[in-house]
Amino acid sequence: MGSAVAIVTDSSAYLPAELSERHGLITVPLQIAVGGTVRDETELTVEQTARALKEWRPVTTSRPAPERFAHAYKAAAGAGAAAIVSVHLSAAMSGTVEAARLAAEAAPVPVRVVDTGTIGMGLGFAALSAAATARQGGDAAAAAAAALRRAELSRSLFYVDTLEHLRRGGRIGGAAGLLGSALMVKPLLNIVDGRIAPLEKVRTASRALARMEELVVETAGDRPVDIGVQHLAAAGRAEALAARLRERIPGLQDVYVGEVGPVIGAHVGPGMLGVVVAPQLP
Repeated sequence: MGSAVAIVTDSSAYLPAELSERHGLITVPLQIAVGGTVRDETELTVEQTARALKEWRPVTTSRPAPERFAHAYKAAAGAGAAAIVSVHLSAAMSGTVEAARLAAEAAPVPVRVVDTGTIGMGLGFAALSAAATARQGGDAAAAAAAALRRAELSRSLFYVDTLEHLRRGGRIGGAAGLLGSALMVKPLLNIVDGRIAPLEKVRTASRALARMEELVVETAGDRPVDIGVQHLAAAGRAEALAARLRERIPGLQDVYVGEVGPVIGAHVGPGMLGVVVAPQLP
């Protein structure tokens, strides 16, 4: 595994598979129920989830059972890990951190659980920083600190076509105040203190996306940053935005474009477009 410290994360990081494999990440899948049938989100295609959401069929999500984490920790220890850093999505959005902590109590090696306070590639970049620190010889404390620092430095911005999916999933947070005017605006959202919060109200989708691009460029500045562009059923928008960001951000190091999976998709709905700006650690 290349390091005495193993890094575990969850599937809501939505890292490209080859990237996870290259960095030796262990991923525990979150779960999703479509029409009452519960599966690991990795067993569902994005198309199936998007279709269910468009048809307004019941789609709900749930954390992995602690036993899933216990199995992952046991496997990592069996493969030679002397310690584990478990890096997960915001505890304010999910019980995943709680499940990981319960499993950590009986793990065969010490486990540090990190609540990143974010989700998607914000979580993904944090897990990658933890893995890089461990690969360079850092201990579990250093790897956990790197994950938390990367998450704290990162900023997540996103656009949704409708707030209805967030409302139905109970994840609307501070954006609830926009519901009354939701038909008249296209809101830009972000993540603050681990929760979804309103950022700005814009009148049209095109203006909202243009404004989000400007905010991303401003946030990035000229420092070295990685960018994650994520979407649901909006591949054309995502690729076009990524191409413009490559031209406009002088310090851009790596940019990843990908579709979110069912767990995020169930809450944001088709048409979502989001960007994570993750400054690189010194």
